Amino acid sequence: MLKRLLVALLGAGFTCATLSAQELPLIHQPTLTPQDSGTTNGLIAVWPVNPQVVWASGRNGTFTRTTDGGQTWTAGVVPGAELLQFRDVQAFSAKVAYLMSIGSNPTDFRVYKTLDGGATWTIQFENQIPTGFYDGFAFWTPRRGILHGDSVNGVFPDFRTLDGMTWQDISSNMPPALPGEGSFASSGTCVTTQGGRNAWICTGGSAIARVLATRDGGNTWNAYNTPLISSPTAGAFTIDFRNPFHGIVGGGDLDPNDPNNARTATSSDGGQTWTLTNPPPVTGAIFGLSYVGRGGDDDGNDSERNNRGSAVVITANDGGAAWSPDEGTTWFALPDVSGFWAVAFATPKAGWLVGTDGRILKISF
Repeated sequence: MLKRLLVALLGAGFTCATLSAQELPLIHQPTLTPQDSGTTNGLIAVWPVNPQVVWASGRNGTFTRTTDGGQTWTAGVVPGAELLQFRDVQAFSAKVAYLMSIGSNPTDFRVYKTLDGGATWTIQFENQIPTGFYDGFAFWTPRRGILHGDSVNGVFPDFRTLDGMTWQDISSNMPPALPGEGSFASSGTCVTTQGGRNAWICTGGSAIARVLATRDGGNTWNAYNTPLISSPTAGAFTIDFRNPFHGIVGGGDLDPNDPNNARTATSSDGGQTWTLTNPPPVTGAIFGLSYVGRGGDDDGNDSERNNRGSAVVITANDGGAAWSPDEGTTWFALPDVSGFWAVAFATPKAGWLVGTDGRILKISF
């Protein structure tokens, strides 16, 4: 399976600038500030609720949380999950958060929830499919979210919650899967939501890397092709949208013998069509990406020059990390940044990268 390869297998430079001469002097590298996560366990996913409250999760049942913008982090281990990896986290306050785990047994794929800042956790979902493998989740509200997994016998065994407590099977709502199609649990960002009902899932593992999209909260879905490489070890790993129409997807190949396929593609029509950007200065596979800000409004009208809506940061684990001020036309490497799995922003001045050995970097533009 795709993720078992990722678990087992687990750059620098910049592309030619295309910004105008007037714009180039305004481009400054972001500030990177190391923070003490409170753990040495590898961190895989991160979710800023706001510039002060941030949650991250990772190996050996670990989660960590800050309520002061990262000046201090408090780490913990979920009882009973000591042998599991938390590949995704999403939070809504300093008290309310969800975790998604993976492991070596079918029932190790779980959704946990806390209502008291991590003091106690409740298991809401346990996989019952012998060959099931879940990759990530995403929420619109504290009560409404979706959980996505690899296809089994041509069907995506996905679930949805409408009350923040119970999860219902929506596999019959999903498009038919291609042979071997699934997603990558690299940073919990193979699924993303926007607004009140929009969601996108990126896939790989088959002959075509696709994006699955819903406009009605998961009732109906459409599948669209992307130009990213796809194979049993390759595909689209991570996706984000800054409004209902403008999004970016990143991927590559886990095969160490084929490291030069890290690519991003953008869409301006809600994920129906995708166009490759200039190649980013990273190698391997892009594990995580995030818009720095949210450009435009719910009608897709742009104002990104004012709020950095089209700026994006990517990270490719050992292949490096980079950022683009213009949605992939121009790329700048983040010097000496390697081994980071995930990146996410609350505001342009409050973003975080998390990675191996419990490392955390705050990133500010």
